[in-house]
Amino acid sequence: MATQKQKTAARKNIKRARTVQSARARGARVPKKSAGLSTRQQNRMRAQTFAFPKERKEPLSDARHVRNAIARFDQVEGVSDAERAAAWRRIKAAAKKFGVETQVKSWRELMKGGKTGRR
Repeated sequence: MATQKQKTAARKNIKRARTVQSARARGARVPKKSAGLSTRQQNRMRAQTFAFPKERKEPLSDARHVRNAIARFDQVEGVSDAERAAAWRRIKAAAKKFGVETQVKSWRELMKGGKTGRR
């Protein structure tokens, strides 16, 4: 059974897909997905383009990576609360830059359960 949050996200994704499909039907060249980052590209990125710059974890180079950083936020181990707070600020700024909507207000809401075992 899907939650209301999942249903809302699915509707939004369907709306985006229809918009892209319509644009392609009219001849626009819309890439199917963004290219991933190679290890070489990741190694060349400035540290501040990562959510966790000391660990070079969770790159924030495009909308797809921002969504992934939010989804995996609770899986990052070995960082302090201060580092998490700073990472959340970077993620929110990148989300705003790339037009990714976040429904979570605080990083602590993301920590319920997860790999780190923090509550």
